Amino acid sequence: MSLKERITEDMKAAMRAKESQRLGTIRMLQAAIKQREVDERIELDDAAIVAIVDRLIKQRKDSIAAFEQAGRQDLVAQEQAELQVLQVYLPARLSAQEVAAAVARIVAAVGANGPADMGKVMAQAKQELAGKADMGAVSAAVKAALAG
Repeated sequence: MSLKERITEDMKAAMRAKESQRLGTIRMLQAAIKQREVDERIELDDAAIVAIVDRLIKQRKDSIAAFEQAGRQDLVAQEQAELQVLQVYLPARLSAQEVAAAVARIVAAVGANGPADMGKVMAQAKQELAGKADMGAVSAAVKAALAG
């Protein structure tokens, strides 16, 4: 079963169970997928869907931080609930050690030596690790690897 089919099945299950919060989040995800498919006139594969889910999760995390600063706990709770629903659709994430090892391998393969080569390393890391690791953690690992 593809990720897109799984999302559709989960939406149907949420409808049957009358889980309005979960249903709304899944519909928002489906709308984002459909929007990209219509805009680019393509059928998205699982990797592209994971990228969309990743983007939506980043938006939720940013919103949570902003709402916490503003003291809006009601909105924080709503964003956290959406975040939990979205995280179900991500593949298992790499650990910090696995990310560091992958970054070290990429740095060696690219032949990078110093912070000036961060762009080259990040481009390759994005190709290899997108959807498998939090890109913020990857960026931090790249900075550490190039600094040391």
